[in-house]
Amino acid sequence: MVLEAKNIEKPDERRDFAKGHIDVVNLPGLAFGQATFEPGWRWSESVKPIAGTDTCMVAHNGYIVAGRLAIRMSDGSQVELEPGDAFVCSPGHDAWVVGDEPCIALDFAGGAAEYAKA
Repeated sequence: MVLEAKNIEKPDERRDFAKGHIDVVNLPGLAFGQATFEPGWRWSESVKPIAGTDTCMVAHNGYIVAGRLAIRMSDGSQVELEPGDAFVCSPGHDAWVVGDEPCIALDFAGGAAEYAKA
């Protein structure tokens, strides 16, 4: 039996990148992230140089708290997310902020190792 709680305001780790950051708390079987993406943030410009891959190779299970986020998969399919949208996204995508408002997204990854690749 496991019972553990952590507060995202006191993250285990903060990852900064151009025009944004993600705060992560690690729990048994779960890495929970709160990402803040500023206007103009785009994965292929802000994170690609860090990740070293052509597209984001992390799977995301998320929820948009504020702002808008567009995601385009390698096959060309695309979605635009807004506050209240929950989403699942496979590896092999690009993403960017839509509009002039920061995007805040919650991400429920299966393990902390997933963020090591982000």
